[in-house]
Amino acid sequence: MAKNIKFDFVVTTITENVYSIISPSIGLPTPENKGWNSNVHFVVTETGVLLFDTGSSETIGNNIKKAIKTVTDLPVRWVVNSHSHADHWLGNAAFTDTAVEIIASEQAIATMRKYGQDDVEFYAKVTHGTIGTTQLKYPNFLLDQRQKRNFGGVDVEFIFSNGAHSPGDILMWLPEQKIIFGGDVLGSDWMPMITDHGNVPNLIDTLHKIAKLSPDIVLTGHGKATTAKAITRDAELLSGVWEQVLTDHKNGLKPNETLLRVKADLAPKYNSLYQDFENEIERHVKLMYSLQQ
Repeated sequence: MAKNIKFDFVVTTITENVYSIISPSIGLPTPENKGWNSNVHFVVTETGVLLFDTGSSETIGNNIKKAIKTVTDLPVRWVVNSHSHADHWLGNAAFTDTAVEIIASEQAIATMRKYGQDDVEFYAKVTHGTIGTTQLKYPNFLLDQRQKRNFGGVDVEFIFSNGAHSPGDILMWLPEQKIIFGGDVLGSDWMPMITDHGNVPNLIDTLHKIAKLSPDIVLTGHGKATTAKAITRDAELLSGVWEQVLTDHKNGLKPNETLLRVKADLAPKYNSLYQDFENEIERHVKLMYSLQQ
């Protein structure tokens, strides 16, 4: 990303009461993007705003707050942290003046408390301080499995991914509008975000379960809004790679041998469906091999 790119926190209308603020930057935090490398989404209800994720810093959170005010004068009353990765919750402190609940799962909160300060220091270092100062504000409301809530007249269901992307991932479902907020469990035009502390079989299962909901709109942690087709695409890709790795690992093959097979079998179909297939497929294969140990 060029240094002269201006990072405007522009609100994108999804429906009459659902909005997104899409980061123009994909990938690691840098001095150029000032740490802003993830999306946030929000729902305007009758009594306040329900915000899904808060960005990578208190400064980013404050920019998000200003952007929300271009749409509504209602305060942010509820915050949901999809998971414990720094770019999705370090902005919490910007909303403590109005938020009555900051919501997350027990596993995510435990991970935040363990690594939060390290994350702040890491983001400050890799952005050369352009991210500003951040006060850690941990969630204060523990979410139970498959909990249903009503926020200001809007029915919401929370779905646990069973650690698909990271420990304690949660997704948010608006059943009446058929909109799913996926955090990093769901993707659009980028390869699925698998991690060494996630669970690939559980990710595949979660994707299948979400696809069965037949969402009309899929909102992701990175990249543009998409449809249910992206969920099915990701499930099929991951299943194909995972099954090949399982078979080859059992038969004593090396990751590079599997990579050649996977590229030959899957590249014709998927190379044009992802912006980063060539770069990410090697990481996927090697990471899946490491998860067999």
